[in-house]
Amino acid sequence: MSINTQIAAAKAGRITPQMEAVAAKERRSAESIRAEVAAGTIVIPANIHHNSLQAIGIGRTLYTKINANIGNSALSSCPQQELTKLRTAVKYGADTVMDLSTGGNIPQIRRAIIEHSEVPIGTVPVYEALSRIKDSDELTDELILDVIREQAEQGVDYMTIHAGLLLEHVPMAKKRMLRIVSRGGSIIAKWMQTHQRENLFYTNFDKILEICREHDVTLSLGDGLRPGCLADASDDAQFAELDVLGELVRRCRAADVQAMVEGPGHVPFNQIAMNMQREQQVCDGAPFYILGPVVIDCAPGYDHITSAIGATMGAFSGAAMLCYVTPKEHLGLPNAEDVRNGVIAYKIAAHAADVALNKPGARERDDAISQARVDFDWEKQFELALDPDRAREFRQQALDERNADNPEAHHGSGDNNYCTMCGPGFCSMRISKELK
Repeated sequence: MSINTQIAAAKAGRITPQMEAVAAKERRSAESIRAEVAAGTIVIPANIHHNSLQAIGIGRTLYTKINANIGNSALSSCPQQELTKLRTAVKYGADTVMDLSTGGNIPQIRRAIIEHSEVPIGTVPVYEALSRIKDSDELTDELILDVIREQAEQGVDYMTIHAGLLLEHVPMAKKRMLRIVSRGGSIIAKWMQTHQRENLFYTNFDKILEICREHDVTLSLGDGLRPGCLADASDDAQFAELDVLGELVRRCRAADVQAMVEGPGHVPFNQIAMNMQREQQVCDGAPFYILGPVVIDCAPGYDHITSAIGATMGAFSGAAMLCYVTPKEHLGLPNAEDVRNGVIAYKIAAHAADVALNKPGARERDDAISQARVDFDWEKQFELALDPDRAREFRQQALDERNADNPEAHHGSGDNNYCTMCGPGFCSMRISKELK
C-alpha cells in the first residue's frame, strides 16, 4: 500500500507536516501525535487536494473540536448564503464545517466552500446522490461510488457514510417512537427494504476504502440509527449498528484509511457517559463525533442549549468532536445568526470539558480574562471572550442605557470601572480593593 494517507505515514514511522502542525496547536510532541494517528485514536482529516487547509487533529486526548453544519436545501438558501455561513462558523470558532446541501448546484457550492475554507470540510455523499435521481429507490452502486470519487477529487476532507445500518436492523427501528431520524439512515433503510438487498455502502465498503486511500479522505462512520428522542435512546437498534461500526473501524485501519465514529443524538443526561464508554470499547478508541446529545425533547427553539448541556458531558466522558445544534434544530434551516449561536454554545461546551479534563493550557484564557476583570480592562476582556462582538455589544448597550437614564451624573466622568448591574457604589471588586 502507498503511504499517501496520514495513518499510513504514521504506521511507517514518518511525521508529516500535518502532524507537526497538530502537535504545535495541541502542545504535544510530534511523535506522540504520530503514534496516536498510527493507532487510529487521532485522525487528521486532510484531503491531498484541499490546498488551503490548516490541519487539525481530532482525538480524545486532544482539545475537543466542534463542527458546524451548513448547506442549502431544496426549499431555500443559495451559494452566497452558504459562504456567509462558512465565514460565520469559522469566525466564531468552528474547527470543521460540513456541507449538507441537498438542493441544486451542490458541486458548485461545495467547490466554493472548499476553496474558501482553511478548516476541514465534510459531506454526506448520499445527499448529492439522491439529488441526481427522482427517488431513493433508484440509488445504484455505481452512482454512490461516482459521487464519493468526485467529492474526493474535489477536496472533501471527510465523508459521512451510513454503512453500519444493515437490513437486519430495520425491524428494530420500526419498533421505535421516532423510528429513523437520520436522513441518510432513512434513505438507506427504505432502499434496503424496497430491494431486499444489503446496504450498498456496506457491500461496497472495500471500493469506498480504495477511493478514500487514494485521496486521504477520512471516513466518518455515520449513525443511521441514532436516537431522535429520549424514548429511543440506548436501545437495541442503536447498539446493533454500533457493533457494525466497530467492525468497519478495524477494516478502515487495515486499509490505511482514517476513521471516526458518529454518535447520538437524543440521550438522557444520565446515559451519556455510558454511551461514550461503550463506543470506546466497541470501536477500539476511534474518535467519537457526537451530535449533542440533546438531553430533553421539549425545548424547541433552545436546542442549542439543551444539546450543549449534553455535549459538555459527552466531551468530558470521552467524545473527541461535537457537532453543533442551532436554535432552529427541528424547526427550520438555520441562517448565519443561528450558526453563530450554535457555534458559541458548542465552544462553551468544548471549553468547559477541556478545562475539567485539565488539558494543556485550557484554563489560561479563563485566568487571563479574570485578571482583566480585576483590572477593569474592558478591551482585554472583549479580546479574550469566545464572542468578542457580543460582549462589546452588550457592554455598549448597558453604557448607552445608563447615560440615557442619568445624563448629568455621568457626563464627562470617564468612570467606567464598574458594570451597570451594580453601579460604582455596590461594585464588589471596587469595594474589595479597599480591604486592608
